Amino acid sequence: MFLAVALLMQRCVNGAGRRQNRAEGRGYHRPMNATTIRLGLLALMMAASSAASAADCTLKVVDGWVRLPPAAMPMMAGFGRIENPCAKPLTITGASSAAFGEVEMHETRVVDGVSRMRAVPELRLAPGESATFKPGGLHLMLMEPGASLKPGSKVAIEFTLKDGGKALGEFTAKKAGE
Repeated sequence: MFLAVALLMQRCVNGAGRRQNRAEGRGYHRPMNATTIRLGLLALMMAASSAASAADCTLKVVDGWVRLPPAAMPMMAGFGRIENPCAKPLTITGASSAAFGEVEMHETRVVDGVSRMRAVPELRLAPGESATFKPGGLHLMLMEPGASLKPGSKVAIEFTLKDGGKALGEFTAKKAGE
C-alpha cells in the first residue's frame, strides 16, 4: 500500500509534464492538484489503519467458565470457546492467572477404552477458526488456587501467544452441572 502511495506521489511530482514544464521555465516539477493530494492522503490513512488493526488483532474468549469442585481441591478446570478473528494464524503457547499458581492447556482422550489426559504445549488457530474447551476434551487445568471461588466469581486468564503477544480472557465460576 505504501508503494502505491509513493508511486502516485512520484507521478504527480515527476509526471508526464516534465518537458513541457521545463520549456515553460517552471523547472522539473509541476504543481500537484488538490485531488491528487487528497487521494494520496486517503491511501496513506488506509494503509496505516490496516496495519494498526492487524497488529491489534488477538484471540477472543467466549462463554468462559470455571467448574467449581464439590469440595476444596487443589485444582479446577476451565472451559469456553477461544476464537481467532484475525487474518493471520495465532498460536497459544501458555496461560497464567493471578488466581492460580499454575495454568496449563490439557486434552482428555479415550485411548483403548481408557481416558487419558495429556498436556497440550501449543494450540494453533487458523484465521476465523475457534477451539472449544469442554469437559472430556480440550480444557484448562487451573492448579493451586490462591483463594476459594464462589459461583459468579470472575477469573482473568492471560493467554501467551507464540508471536509474543498476550490476550486476556474472562471466566465465570460455576458449580458442576450449571
